[in-house]
Amino acid sequence: MALTPSDFDFVRAFVSGRAGIVLESGKEYLVESRLKPLATKLGFASIAELVAALRRTQDRNYERQLIEAMTTNETTFFRDIAPFDALRDHVLPPLIAARRPSRQLNIWCAASSTGQEPYSVAMLLAEHFPELRTWNVNFVATDLSEEVLERARAGRYSQLEVNRGLPVNYLMKYFVRQGVTWEISADIRRRVEFKQMNLIKPWPFFPQFDLVFIRNVMIYFDTDTKRAILSHIRQLLRPDGHLFLGAAETALNLDPSFVRTDYARAGCYRLAA
Repeated sequence: MALTPSDFDFVRAFVSGRAGIVLESGKEYLVESRLKPLATKLGFASIAELVAALRRTQDRNYERQLIEAMTTNETTFFRDIAPFDALRDHVLPPLIAARRPSRQLNIWCAASSTGQEPYSVAMLLAEHFPELRTWNVNFVATDLSEEVLERARAGRYSQLEVNRGLPVNYLMKYFVRQGVTWEISADIRRRVEFKQMNLIKPWPFFPQFDLVFIRNVMIYFDTDTKRAILSHIRQLLRPDGHLFLGAAETALNLDPSFVRTDYARAGCYRLAA
């Protein structure tokens, strides 16, 4: 049975209220493709039965799994490459020089999905900035979904996943083959702390950050939510810190406190002087 307009409206309101995700009209096919496997997994004969159960019981487990099913977790190692080139060549050298007296660096990667982005940053630090091994590098990665966070913590990836964006020399140096999967080294895994976080709910206590990555997630939010998130980040970012957004995202016309840097296609922003 196709998704009814009433059930689609319920799912739209549900995911918007709990995760900030905007589902525009015409996305019925997306909801059907995401929720049909979930309905089967939970023992329902149809999406309609799953939605009816949610309306009736407000079961927390069903709610969590529906939100996770509607969350896009597309990610790759060194995605879009330009941000990582800018990080290595332009952002980190002066930032490390400025932090050398304190030997402290704070990094946050939001919407980290199954871990490829934060692990890409961690490998880049290990490869090009060995000095940081003796520093206190506080690196936290967050995501809404506990399911993808568990995968990230495990650090195990399929051949297809390591083929997408990961340089061969990094694969050979920082991964160990385990049967049909590749496991990232314990040294790199220890460098990142994964935590659950909902960006539209009250934020936990965070330190002032030197680097914030919140890439390829704000495209799913409405304008007010984007502005609220940028406002939070503005308060957490150190004056000489850097914010990285996705290639299709911008802070322009949302928060005048952020100015885009000249690093080509990097989606990198600084706080206005």
